[in-house]
Amino acid sequence: MNGPEGITEAPERGTESVEALVGHEVVPEPTAAPAWTHEAALAAKTAPLRIYLGAAPGVGKTYAMLSEGLRRVERGTKVVVASVETYGRPKTIEMLEGLRMVPPRAVEYRGRLFEEMDTAGVLERHPEVALVDELAHTNVPGAGRAKRWEDVIDFLQAGIEVITTVNVQHIESLNDVVADVTGIRQRETVPDWVVDMADQVELVDMSPHALRRRMLHGNVYPDQRKAELALQRFFTTENLTALRELALMRVANQVDETLLSRWSKGRIPETRERVLVCVTPRGPSEDLIRRGARVAQRARGDLIVVHVRERDDAATREWLAAIDRLTQDLGGELQVIDADDAVEGVLGFAYRQYVTQLVIGEPLRSRWQELLRGSFVNRVIRKADNIDIHIIARRER
Repeated sequence: MNGPEGITEAPERGTESVEALVGHEVVPEPTAAPAWTHEAALAAKTAPLRIYLGAAPGVGKTYAMLSEGLRRVERGTKVVVASVETYGRPKTIEMLEGLRMVPPRAVEYRGRLFEEMDTAGVLERHPEVALVDELAHTNVPGAGRAKRWEDVIDFLQAGIEVITTVNVQHIESLNDVVADVTGIRQRETVPDWVVDMADQVELVDMSPHALRRRMLHGNVYPDQRKAELALQRFFTTENLTALRELALMRVANQVDETLLSRWSKGRIPETRERVLVCVTPRGPSEDLIRRGARVAQRARGDLIVVHVRERDDAATREWLAAIDRLTQDLGGELQVIDADDAVEGVLGFAYRQYVTQLVIGEPLRSRWQELLRGSFVNRVIRKADNIDIHIIARRER
């Protein structure tokens, strides 16, 4: 059901975020593209970033963040709570007693008031450390930046250390995997490169059985009706087990990358995996790009997305703009090439870029159409040399 423009109320299964399902009544839609790019953020960062990563709401990320803040205060550090979501949890609320909080500011939008983080107020106080809950949060239009992670980069640019929280299902490259596993696609996501910017990522872990028991006891969502709905819809043992494995793998990948860079002493390896994803408006481009990004992450390689230009109309330009934003969020680059023959164009580009792995979608044509007109996939397989090819099956047939 649609509410005011830019706000989605009570989304149907398959589209809502977990927080919307059991916590927030509305989920804002960003009306502007993020202003920070990966390169600009890296150049601007002048303070440490620490992330508490969890597999699901309720594992204790916010509690861990506030506990770290209190320890810093005891050591004489100037700490402020820039934003926090307690969801009415008594133990989390108790943690706020020893911390200074910058009150949220009210933002009016379409006749309604929303509370958003007072970014300007935090910058004015200029603490040594800012505690920022829910890194993937989407700001209400009119609040300033489109996403909370952009506010965090503003703090890092100002020399303010940030301690923040995020759930694994909100990491952009895992969006389609989480949707497949849980049946719920996350609306609020954070680019992978933002997580990769962190100086430290700490996993806040809890077994599925323990988390479900916490929910049954009302320690996660005091409203028992919402807790019961969450247990049925998202917090099943199967879902939580899969999400926990994703979180463990995400942290392990980051540790591997850190160790590799430390042990290599700054030397660039002689060989590096380069993953090329082929996209077209007619196929499941976003899912292909996310799949390619995960392949590149596991191989500690580069992600490149390529589109062979077919037309230059308004719809194609809009599609390319969305694909470019997603590719950048995942730490890759988009290239649009012109070629009389799509297969020759893609393979020629791949060889020039020293591509080692190619990701393409299963043919959309019927078997008869492939026999009559030929198949892009089959031609690529026949012509490609020294390139591993991943053919991604369609979700529906």
